[in-house]
Amino acid sequence: MSEQEPRSSSRRERAAAELQRQRRRERRRVYWLIGTGVLVLVGFASVLVAVQRMEADDPATASGGSAGLSAVKTYKVSANHVTGPLDYEQSPPVGGDHNPVWLNCGVYDTEVPNENAAHSLEHGAVWLTYRPDLPDADVEQLQEALPSTYAILSPYEDQQAPVVASAWGTQLELKGADDPRLGAFLDKYVQGEQTPEPGAACTGGSDGTMPLDLGGGMSGS
Repeated sequence: MSEQEPRSSSRRERAAAELQRQRRRERRRVYWLIGTGVLVLVGFASVLVAVQRMEADDPATASGGSAGLSAVKTYKVSANHVTGPLDYEQSPPVGGDHNPVWLNCGVYDTEVPNENAAHSLEHGAVWLTYRPDLPDADVEQLQEALPSTYAILSPYEDQQAPVVASAWGTQLELKGADDPRLGAFLDKYVQGEQTPEPGAACTGGSDGTMPLDLGGGMSGS
C-alpha cells in the first residue's frame, strides 16, 4: 500500500466527519426553528383566548356576540312643558313634550305617568321598564342593578321586550334582567352626554299620583 492511499483515506474520513457535523448543526437549526414557531403559535393562541374572555366578560361587547350597545336606538325629541295627558311615538317614551313636574327617581310597583317620567329623562335619569309578567326574581335583579340615583324602575304593559332601558332620546330593548347590556347602558346614559339638563333634580317632584291636568301642582325645569 502506498503512502498516498492512507492520506486519501484520512481526508475522506475528515470530510465525512465534517459532513456529519454540518448535518447535525442543520438538524439542530431546524429543530430550533420548529420549536420557536410552536412557542410563538402557543403564545398567540393564549393571547387570543384571553382577549375573547375579556370581551365575553365585558357588558359593552357582550349579548350574543360583539353587538354591545349597537342595538341602541336614538330619536330626536322635543322638550316642551305641557299639562294634561300626552301621546308618545315610543312605548315607553324616550322624552319629548312632558309635564312640568318630573317623576321622583326610585322603584315603583305600579305604572307611572309617561308625562312625568319623560321629564326625569330630561334631567339625566334612565327609566327601566318591565312587562308585568316578568318573574319576581327578575324584578328583584333589576332593583339590585339600579343606580342609587337618577334611575327609575316601573312596570309597563305596553312594551314588547321583557325589559326596556330608556334615556333621553335613547332606548334599548333587553332580553331580560340578566341581559349583560344593561350595565353598559346604565354606565353610559345615566347623566350621560344625551342629557339636556344634567344635574337637574330627580327628587322633590311627583310621586306618580299628581293630576296631570294641573301640571302636578308645581312647576319645574
